[in-house]
Amino acid sequence: MSAHPPTPELITSKDNASLKVWRRLAHESTAYRAAQRFWIEGEHLCEAATLSGIRVHTGVFTPQAWERLGPSLGGACDKVVLLTPALFAGLSSLESSAGFGFECELPSAAGMDVHASTLVLDRLQDAGNVGTMLRSAAAFGCRQVLAIKGSVALWSPKVMRSGMGAHFGLRLIEGLSPVEVAALRVPILATSSHQGEYLHALASAGQLPHPCAWAMGHEGQGLSEDLLALASSSVRIWQPFGQESLNVAVAASICLYTSATLLAK
Repeated sequence: MSAHPPTPELITSKDNASLKVWRRLAHESTAYRAAQRFWIEGEHLCEAATLSGIRVHTGVFTPQAWERLGPSLGGACDKVVLLTPALFAGLSSLESSAGFGFECELPSAAGMDVHASTLVLDRLQDAGNVGTMLRSAAAFGCRQVLAIKGSVALWSPKVMRSGMGAHFGLRLIEGLSPVEVAALRVPILATSSHQGEYLHALASAGQLPHPCAWAMGHEGQGLSEDLLALASSSVRIWQPFGQESLNVAVAASICLYTSATLLAK
């Protein structure tokens, strides 16, 4: 981070080329893939990005936000642009915006760590679920997330907001096939709502492998047959008081937490 923030440039036209790029990044779920940049808003996400070393190409502020936050956040930006509140409102994807956001460089694609504790996402569609799962992965020491092709875009604006900065501490790889996931050298555990050993029983008996890869399936269809074929076993969560199944993000959090407790013993 630079000790001195860049001198802000003022944009006043709604047809500015850079402004059009930021709008796409802020509103289109896969725009980051072509641009190799992503958009974030709000103090928590922007501070998390700067602390993690993410490169901030452009900080975009209203004059009021710049006056308030420029000294603390401006030094992290290669470039700073000021927009009128009306222009920023047309850019922002938030109902209530703080008046600033960052255009950041997408981290270089990392290779798969075949020995790492891993979360596998099989065609998950809900951005809120996926963001919550990334937060749980980061909180419970699972540093690698593999997304099967057909899953929601991991760096989309909605997943970014739901992830609350978890992205910046994870190895994220998307667009994979089950064949590529088969390269993992840790046991793959298939999660199920109706079959397999109970999670708490495996943990109590010391039979839960660590590290492992937790495979979480599509919200309606569950895991594909191809991924089920890769699994060393199926695991389910005890639900003594009913409900057909748990929300997939809740189930993932329980599984990841249980794995993390093995490290504390």
